[in-house]
Amino acid sequence: MARAATTADAFNAVAEPRRRQILDALAEGERPVNELVGLLGLAQPQVSKHLRVLREVGAVDVRDEGRKRLYRLNGHALKPIHDWVKNYERSWSERFDELDVVLEDLKQKEQDDGDNDQ
Repeated sequence: MARAATTADAFNAVAEPRRRQILDALAEGERPVNELVGLLGLAQPQVSKHLRVLREVGAVDVRDEGRKRLYRLNGHALKPIHDWVKNYERSWSERFDELDVVLEDLKQKEQDDGDNDQ
């Protein structure tokens, strides 16, 4: 089966770790490409390529300010990922709640065993 293009949707675009790093950096605010280059330790053409993919899926917006191009996160485009993960959040919360009960039982048992030793 053929692999989907990285620009097909946000899921494919953020599958690449470097693009996720760019999104993380942009979550802190608007940044020019040279600042992203410095943060990621990549060559400017590589960062620009990743930014192009993120722009094509709408995850990143760009605006010109004089001679600079400033990139910013467009969280709306990432909503499908959030919605998908949210389906699993309930399950994770339930499992963590169950784990809390088990840990509390173990803690209580340990305290009871310590009290019996005295």
